[in-house]
Amino acid sequence: MSFEGSSSLRGHTVALLGPTNTGKTHLAIQTMLTHASGIIGFPLRLLAREVYDRVCNEVGRSNVALVTGEEKIIPANPHYFLCTVEAMPMGRSFDFVGVDEIQLAADPERGHVFTDRLMNARGVETTMFMGSETARPLIQRMLPDAMMTGRPRLSKLSYVGKSKLSRLPRRSAVVAFSATDVYAIAELMRRQRGGAAVVLGALSPRTRNAQVEMYQAGEVDFLVATDAIGMGLNMDIDHVAFAGARKFDGARRRGLSTGEMGQIAGRAGRFMTDGTFGVTGEVEEFDEELVTAIENHQFETLTQFRWRSARLNYDSPRELLRSLESPAPFPWLAPPRQPEDLRTLKALLKDAEIKALAEANREHLIQLWDVCQIPDFRKTMHDSHVRLLSRIYDQLTGGGVIARDWMARQLEHLDRVDGDLDTLQSRLSHVRTWTYISHRGAWLDDPVEWQERARVIEDKLSDALHGKLTQRFVDRRTASLVKRLRDAETVNAAIDNDGAVSVDGAFVGQLEGLRFVADRSVLNNKAMKAAVNQVLAGALSARARKIIGSDDAAFTLNDDASIGWNGQSIARISKGPHVLRPTATLISGDQLNERDLEALTGRLQTWLDGQIKRLLRPLIGLEDGPFSPSARGVAYQLVENLGVLRRDRVADHIRQFDAKDYGRFKYRGIQLGHNTIFCPALLKPEPTRWRQILFDCDAPGKVPLDHAGLVSFEVDRKADTSRLLRAGYRVMGSVAVRVDMLERISAMAHKAARKGEAEATHELLSLLGGGTERLLPVLAGLGYVTERSTDDSPMKYRPRRTRDAQKSSAARKPPPQRKRKPAVRVDPDSPFAALMELRTK
Repeated sequence: MSFEGSSSLRGHTVALLGPTNTGKTHLAIQTMLTHASGIIGFPLRLLAREVYDRVCNEVGRSNVALVTGEEKIIPANPHYFLCTVEAMPMGRSFDFVGVDEIQLAADPERGHVFTDRLMNARGVETTMFMGSETARPLIQRMLPDAMMTGRPRLSKLSYVGKSKLSRLPRRSAVVAFSATDVYAIAELMRRQRGGAAVVLGALSPRTRNAQVEMYQAGEVDFLVATDAIGMGLNMDIDHVAFAGARKFDGARRRGLSTGEMGQIAGRAGRFMTDGTFGVTGEVEEFDEELVTAIENHQFETLTQFRWRSARLNYDSPRELLRSLESPAPFPWLAPPRQPEDLRTLKALLKDAEIKALAEANREHLIQLWDVCQIPDFRKTMHDSHVRLLSRIYDQLTGGGVIARDWMARQLEHLDRVDGDLDTLQSRLSHVRTWTYISHRGAWLDDPVEWQERARVIEDKLSDALHGKLTQRFVDRRTASLVKRLRDAETVNAAIDNDGAVSVDGAFVGQLEGLRFVADRSVLNNKAMKAAVNQVLAGALSARARKIIGSDDAAFTLNDDASIGWNGQSIARISKGPHVLRPTATLISGDQLNERDLEALTGRLQTWLDGQIKRLLRPLIGLEDGPFSPSARGVAYQLVENLGVLRRDRVADHIRQFDAKDYGRFKYRGIQLGHNTIFCPALLKPEPTRWRQILFDCDAPGKVPLDHAGLVSFEVDRKADTSRLLRAGYRVMGSVAVRVDMLERISAMAHKAARKGEAEATHELLSLLGGGTERLLPVLAGLGYVTERSTDDSPMKYRPRRTRDAQKSSAARKPPPQRKRKPAVRVDPDSPFAALMELRTK
């Protein structure tokens, strides 16, 4: 029974079975996304992380959670959870529930967890178990009502026999079953084939991803790995070569089963691309029966799943042990083989104090079992792990949380990146333990802080380990590069976010903006130099297209008048036909083709013009406004001086303004101050910085003055008053004052001293942002005379012209009074009496 899409699976409990490369995981993901909510459990943290990143790309990070023992990323309201099987939140309800690699229910150590999910994990609408056909009979027996769905492999898998390591085809994965063997083979591949990426199950996700990305990007053509690649990790592998056929399974060294071989060989060939498998090294050729089984995916079915009761009795330690070791309910279910948590619990209960605590308090017993769940990532002696857990349990029961200083010491001891591969790997394993602990929130005083600290150390160690692996097992300057160039094969060139240029994974130089600075070693390496010359034109063109497609936020105008892109200078501005229309010129565009050069220059010019229009909007087209000739002259000079102009320089023009000119300037946001003409909006820090850069862009070495937030400050006699004016400050003696504050000070002083002498108030001093000594030169520059009777008395000031007028009036005598002539008496009987009467009316 086969289904092409996810719609026919909806509303069922489905067992989706088949060999590798059948699209089971892909179908499960797509089915989950058709539901309002869903969860999938995976066998590996690495695989959960890989699918998490994939689902985030489809539906956004705010809708997706990642939950593993060592990592939890849970947004406010996620719809989909990607987890390790052990970390699945079973108490939460989901419309879709999926479990991958369900055949691992037969695993001796972890199988009981998969079996529990098979028996108890159900979605409200749809449940899906993905895995091998080997699990079909047991699933049918346990879930008789489940829809059993098979899927054929999408590509053909063929056996090609035995090959030497030196003859393996490109895009091959060599599989060994111990770290020692992996390292030895990788070293041999370095000498013979230029190097290989390395993947082991114990690697952190960050190290593993860096190694896989190196392989996927074609920086190396070979991968050396343990059987960790058999668990659904998707890579472009064409051929799998077995360098071993036996493994240690935690209890004994044994031969691989046919199903295990099929799982590993099935990594070759992805989607519709056929794959091959074979053997190498000391491994004997596979017999015909084994080859047929692997090619046709015919493996022995599983006869038992592992099981442990999920219903634990915490009434006493004895009852807890009894429930953990209770017999399986069916003959096809077997107990796990010496599970680590149960062994640890038994060992801890041998401690009389721990046993007494667990017997006296049910909560302490529950907590003891929780502590036993801490995995032994370190793989040290079991007694060492038990001692660590005993110390943790003592602190939890004694103080409620793990002691902060003790936790800090454990992490500080691991925060080192020196040492060889084994040392770094050991530290990483230790950090994984503390990362797991940090995600048990109730155990720590500040779990978020400890999670971050553990993550930072893990990332540092992961990067260091990746660097060590690459340094030891990859020779990026090999004869294979010469061969590839000779055969006209594609050379893999890459530019990282920091501008580092690599060819086949080797650093060859730095791309600083659009200028390539070759590494010194490249200059003496003809093969690498030829490769660089071959790929640089394409790399520069790709860089240009990336810059062209960038958002405006990626660009900056630097203080040296250069245009930056993601922190790298790529162009310089110079004065153009108008002060507000500067020209953008690429710093180094000689190696770009004409089309890219024109497009990139146009993009930068568009950004530059747009920023000027946004930041300096009041000046745009100001001189073309409906002004009188005199006002237009003032507007022109204001634009030429980029928004700040001394009033005394244009006083004659202002006297000839029309009555409406004042309102027109005010409408455009221009303030015609008593001392300075300026636009308040352009005094903000960013417009001020741009105005200075635009004015000085052709003057090398000049950078903008930065006095943002200062109302006034002291200057010396050599201060460049013109530059300070463009920065928005007027120099008054030994003090520079921001022009808008100067206008307010001038207005306040004028109002207070209209009738003569006035006192310098606290309000006046606060406007200046300084004391009395700073106010003195400012008032003097504004035309006031100051005086102070004592150091403690308030300062007084008066207009200079008022005191001079008083001195001159005291020196002059008042003019003599003119004597009034006596009134002429007129005879009322005189003929002129009528005229006199008219005069007095």
